[in-house]
Amino acid sequence: MAIEIERKFLLSNDSWREQADAGVFYSQGYLISDPLSSVRVRLAGDKAWLNIKKVKSTIRRLEYEYPIPVEDACELLHELCAERRIDKTRYHVSHAGHLWEVDVFEGANSGLVVAEIELNDEQEVFENPSWLGEEVSDDPRYYNMNLANTPYTQW
Repeated sequence: MAIEIERKFLLSNDSWREQADAGVFYSQGYLISDPLSSVRVRLAGDKAWLNIKKVKSTIRRLEYEYPIPVEDACELLHELCAERRIDKTRYHVSHAGHLWEVDVFEGANSGLVVAEIELNDEQEVFENPSWLGEEVSDDPRYYNMNLANTPYTQW
């Protein structure tokens, strides 16, 4: 069973950019989603995946991910996900032995920037970077599948 344990935070400032990589543009769309599960297609640079998630708790999810051809992902995004899609640039930032993913959203979610950290277990201790703000792991509005349905700019 594939488990994802992830915590999500808003950012207090842009100083994370000093340590970030060049970033990769992501486009992802939702074929199916409800409050607890989703099936999505994701295009990131020259790679693509089909992903299935099921919420188990606010920070724990079952997650299954399968590579698919980029051409298939483009067609799925265009034909089946046009109305339920998000675009963002994802940056990686290393801090105190952990890898952070910082997502800068575009389009209808423009203005939203979140940082995520994947953990090995729910009690894992990590050091908060100085640029980290409020934790929003327990706020479902920040789930990507919900941002595809109710964008940040519509809150």
